[in-house]
Amino acid sequence: MSAPITQDVLTIPRKLPDAARKNIVGLTRDQLRDALIEAGTPEKQAKMRVGQVWQWIYYWGVRDFAQMTNLAKDYRAMLAERFEISLPEIVTRQISTDGTRKYLLRIAGGHEVEAVYIPEEGRGTLCVSSQVGCTLTCSFCHTGTQKLVRNLTAGEIVGQLMLVRDDLGEWPEQGKPKDEQRLVSNIVLMGMGEPLYNFDNVRDAMRVVMDGEGLSLSRRRITLSTSGVVPEIARTAEEIGCLLAISFHATTDEVRDKLVPINKRWNIQTLLDALRDYPRLSNSERITFEYVMLDGVNDSDEDARRLVKLIRGIPAKINLIPFNPWPGAPYDRSSWERIEAFADIVYKAGYASPIRTPRGEDIMAACGQLKSATERGRKSKAQIDAEAAG
Repeated sequence: MSAPITQDVLTIPRKLPDAARKNIVGLTRDQLRDALIEAGTPEKQAKMRVGQVWQWIYYWGVRDFAQMTNLAKDYRAMLAERFEISLPEIVTRQISTDGTRKYLLRIAGGHEVEAVYIPEEGRGTLCVSSQVGCTLTCSFCHTGTQKLVRNLTAGEIVGQLMLVRDDLGEWPEQGKPKDEQRLVSNIVLMGMGEPLYNFDNVRDAMRVVMDGEGLSLSRRRITLSTSGVVPEIARTAEEIGCLLAISFHATTDEVRDKLVPINKRWNIQTLLDALRDYPRLSNSERITFEYVMLDGVNDSDEDARRLVKLIRGIPAKINLIPFNPWPGAPYDRSSWERIEAFADIVYKAGYASPIRTPRGEDIMAACGQLKSATERGRKSKAQIDAEAAG
């Protein structure tokens, strides 16, 4: 059983522009091998050529076939004629007072998505997008107010990591010692879109990212966040094997139906039944339950007690997220005292309950604030507040 195609996907054109040359970025090793053979590479040489091209692109960050000096000149010329190394284009880059970086990226067809880099002590996390817009219409999420335009390709997903490594100057330099400290040490598929509605491209992109001879991020450094596309959860365990986060946000179907409308298709019990098998299937660590704290909606002591009862038996941690406001949002953030009281109940029940520190709020880069469709959505929080005051 595959995930259903939503109405938005059916009615909005998604055809990518035809390209004269095939983009190598985002091809898995098998796909790259097939493409090189089709371009005339002898089958006996194909595995070696894949390894060479792969290392140049994903280890060294090279974008020009002419620089691939361990390949013969005529082979490099063939590659340049038949293929390209193409990444999304950075339209704007904003840097928050806390160091968070938000990138507005233009992809094929002129569409735009956002990616966010969050530096922390001892690690750096990149939040990547998987779709232009989103179909889920979660009522607390700014991104959900932007209609789905199309799925991102595997290359556009991998390209977000490569562009940020460019911006941070993270590629190794030939002839110099390798810097073992990774500036982008973790990836979270928590940007625009529902990753499990773009399963094949997300899977292929993560295979490229996890490959040990290139970008080399382990599956335990990658977290995929889903609102609960139940039929694809087992596939995620088997075909990707990364860590899993669930946009949970409510402890009753009545409230979750409003906050996360996908709950009407797969309710809380159906979702939890699928999650109970996930750690076993993927040999994964704990599942993260994301829970945005909305004043008077889902933040009572009763909610906290229901939550720990619901997830009993699932290796889990609860990530409490103070609501990040956006213009016209129908909710308010729970008070700090209420969030701490909720966290205390969860913690005393035996679950880790970290409260996520909002990052990048001043540039609208915090959780639930990403949106690229309107000029208003691109304005900073400070600009919006100033306009409202004026």
